[in-house]
Amino acid sequence: MSNDMAELLFPDVQQLPADIYSLYPSRKLPSSALVTRFAPSPTGALNIGGLYATLISERLAHQSDGVFFLRIEDTDKKREVKGSILNIIQSLLFFGIHCDEGPQLSGINKGAYGPYKQSSRIQIYKVFMKHLVQNGLAYPCFCDTDDLQKIRINQQNLKVTTGYYGRWAKHRDISYQEAKEEISNGKPFVIRLKSPGSSDRRITYCDLVKGPIDLPENEQDIVIMKTDGLPTYHFAHAIDDYLMGTTHVIRGDEWLSSVPIHIQLFEILGFPIPKYGHIAPIMKQVGATKRKFSKRKDLDGTAEYYKEQGYPGMAISEYFMNLINSDFEEWRMTNPDKSFRDFYIHTDKMNASGALLDMKKLDDTSKDVIARLTAKEVFDHLYNWSKEYDSALYTLMDKNKDYTINILNIGRTNRKPRKDYSKWSDVLPMIAFFYDELFEMDILSGYKLPTNVSLDVAKEIILGFSRTYRFHNEKDAWFHGIKELAGELGFAKDMKQYKANPNKYKGHVGDVAMVIRVALTNRTNTPDLFDIMKVMGEKRVLLRMKAFFSQSIE
Repeated sequence: MSNDMAELLFPDVQQLPADIYSLYPSRKLPSSALVTRFAPSPTGALNIGGLYATLISERLAHQSDGVFFLRIEDTDKKREVKGSILNIIQSLLFFGIHCDEGPQLSGINKGAYGPYKQSSRIQIYKVFMKHLVQNGLAYPCFCDTDDLQKIRINQQNLKVTTGYYGRWAKHRDISYQEAKEEISNGKPFVIRLKSPGSSDRRITYCDLVKGPIDLPENEQDIVIMKTDGLPTYHFAHAIDDYLMGTTHVIRGDEWLSSVPIHIQLFEILGFPIPKYGHIAPIMKQVGATKRKFSKRKDLDGTAEYYKEQGYPGMAISEYFMNLINSDFEEWRMTNPDKSFRDFYIHTDKMNASGALLDMKKLDDTSKDVIARLTAKEVFDHLYNWSKEYDSALYTLMDKNKDYTINILNIGRTNRKPRKDYSKWSDVLPMIAFFYDELFEMDILSGYKLPTNVSLDVAKEIILGFSRTYRFHNEKDAWFHGIKELAGELGFAKDMKQYKANPNKYKGHVGDVAMVIRVALTNRTNTPDLFDIMKVMGEKRVLLRMKAFFSQSIE
C-alpha cells in the first residue's frame, strides 16, 4: 500500500535517495573542520541580526579551515522580494564575509554541492518525500482551512493541545483508494510527516550558545510539502544541510522551539544531526529601554543602512566581534595591527541574552579601524562609497585624486594617527574647505573670526604673514615666524608670557595662528595648520590670504 501511495503522489519521481547521495559525496575535510552556512530567505534587505549570525557562522568555518556557504531558501515565492538575492550577495561582500560556495554576483553557482537555491532543488526534495511515503513515514493530507479550523475548535473546547497530531490527524491512516479518489476529484493536498513523538517525552540537546536545553518531543504531524508542491522550510533545510555536509548551524533563538521538529526530521531521515547554536536578537536602545529591532520601524535595522551611512564593512564586522566574545576587546589592545580574523571565537563564551547595538561604541570602533588604514586605502574606500552614495564628493575626488590622498594623509603618519572619521559620510564636511569651489561658497557669508580679534587686527596679521611666509620652511622655522609676527603686532609669543601679564598684550600667539587658520579654512577647529598649508600648496595659501581682504567679516 505504501509503495502504491508513493507512486500515486509522486509518479514522475524515478530516483532513489541513493542516487542523490552519489551526487553529494562526503566532504574531504579534517575532522576538526566545521561546515556552516547562511541560508536566508530573499524577502527583503539583509537585516543587522542576520549579518551578525552570518559573521559567527563564517568565522567558525574559516577559523577551523572548514567551509562556509550561502544557500538561498526561496521556496516561499509569495514573500520573495525582487532584488533581495542580489542585495544579500552584495551585502556579504561589502561586510567582508567570504562565501566559499553559493550564488555569485555573476548569477552562477560556485561549489560542487549545489544548486544553492532551493527553488532549483525541488526534485531532490521529492525523492526524499516519496521515500518517506514508501516507508509509511509520511502521508497525504487533504484537509482544507475549514477542516483544520474545526479540529482546532474541538481541541480548544476540550482544552487539549491544538494542532494536527495523533487522533486529531484526520488523514494519518488514509487508504490508497481514498487518496486516489480525492486526487481524482482535484482536491489539493499537502504531505505530512507521521510523527512518532509524544508530548509526554522530553528531548535534551546541548546548544552551542545556551548550553543544555530540555524541550518536549514533537508530536505534531508537520507539513513537509505544501499544496504547491514546494517543501516547507523544516523539510528542505534538513535535506540540504545533510547533502551539503553542514556540521554547525547558527541562527536566531526564535528557532529554538523548532529544535524538536528538526531533530526528529534528521532522525527519521537517518541523517546525523548538526549542532545548533541559538543567539539572542541584537537589541536597540530607545530612551531608557531596550527592544528588538523592528523591520517596519527601524531603518537602522538593515545592513544596507550602515552601508549607506558609510560605515566600512570591516568596522561593522570588528564591532560585532566585540558582541560575539567580550574578550575580543582585550585581544585587540594587545594585537592592534592584526586582522580581526586572527581572533578565534568560541560559542560557549557568547552572551546568551540580547546584545545591545551601541552606536557610540560602533563609532569608536569604526574610527579605530579607519585610523589603521593608509591614506590610499581610505581614498579607495571613500571613492567607491561616494560613487554610489555621494556624487558631489565623488566628482571632487575624481578631479583631485592626488590632492585628496594628501588631504586624507594629514595626521595619519603619526604613531597615534588622528581619528576624525567614524564613517565615510563624515569626511566631506570635515575636508570641504580644502576644495576651492566649496571654500568659496562657504566664505560668501563671511569669515568666522574669533570674537577677541578685530577686523583691523586680523588684516594686519594676514598682511604680515603673507609677507614673511615661506612655503619650504620646516615646521619649527614656520612657527618661529608666526611667533615673531605675534610679537611685532603686540601679541604674547607664548601662553606662559600671556598668562603672566594678560593686560599687556592684544592676545597670544595662538590668536595669531587662529586668524591664519580662519583665513585659510574659515574654521576654528582643524587638523594641524602647518600640515594643512603643506597640502594646500604655496599658490593656494597665498590666494586665500588675498581673498581674505575682499570678504566681509562676521
